[in-house]
Amino acid sequence: MWDVRTRAGKYAEGQKFPLILGTDGSGVIAEVGAQVKRLKRGDRVYAYSYDNEKGGFYAQYVAVAASKVAPIPRTLDMLNAGGLATIGLTALQGVDDTLEIKPGEYVIVHGASGNVGMLALQFARLRGARVLATASGSDGVELVRRLGAHAAIDGKHDDVLAAAREFAPDGIDVVLAFAGGKELTRCLDALRKGGRAAYPNGIEPEPRKRKGIRIKSYDGTPGVREFERLNRAVEEADLQVPIAAGFKLEEARDAHRTMEKGHIIGKVVFSRAGHSRARLRPSRRSERSLM
Repeated sequence: MWDVRTRAGKYAEGQKFPLILGTDGSGVIAEVGAQVKRLKRGDRVYAYSYDNEKGGFYAQYVAVAASKVAPIPRTLDMLNAGGLATIGLTALQGVDDTLEIKPGEYVIVHGASGNVGMLALQFARLRGARVLATASGSDGVELVRRLGAHAAIDGKHDDVLAAAREFAPDGIDVVLAFAGGKELTRCLDALRKGGRAAYPNGIEPEPRKRKGIRIKSYDGTPGVREFERLNRAVEEADLQVPIAAGFKLEEARDAHRTMEKGHIIGKVVFSRAGHSRARLRPSRRSERSLM
């Protein structure tokens, strides 16, 4: 939905239109700068490049700073890696850097069937946490269960607080939120004294401060070390990047119409061949992903 909102002018401050959309993607390096030693022509890579003055990933060729590019993890194909960078960095940095989730902690991942949440759930499991996932709809609940949630509920229709108390009678240790509103308030009500919560900047409405609870906002940031950490976590977790739908680049209008309808479980991507079916397990198929 980020691209849809950008196209609609929701993030227009500092942006100049016309604008080539697309904050992340994957492909094969066509050329490198003279000072680039870490990467070479022909490498299969994925990249993050928000607000790139040279344009985004809705294109056949994209110029990206080398620090925002990384080799594709060996456990993912190009299609899945193309949808990884932005959501993967945001998910992992929430789990590891902002919240420092530890083995045995009881964690609510709120909005776990969303694009960032579905990866954060897997990273929290990788760190040894017990995860209660809130999802959207029965299909969202089914997805997060397949991704490894110890317990899962429909965040809009089930009693979040009752589920949390059954899941962790002594209280929840951590809430990692990718959606706001009254449902997030109920998640925070389940936190024990001394618990902690985090959410990426842009979640609305932002939760209010609470006595005895640490609540922090954060941004996912790219960099060479950040991508190295992400790649290690992706491979250790045998990470799944669910694909909801795929389109050819010339079908971008149809892709945006699909996203505008809402309730999409998984990433919407562009590839040379297009892609019509949701896919959960990664494979080694060689496809170009641009979104």
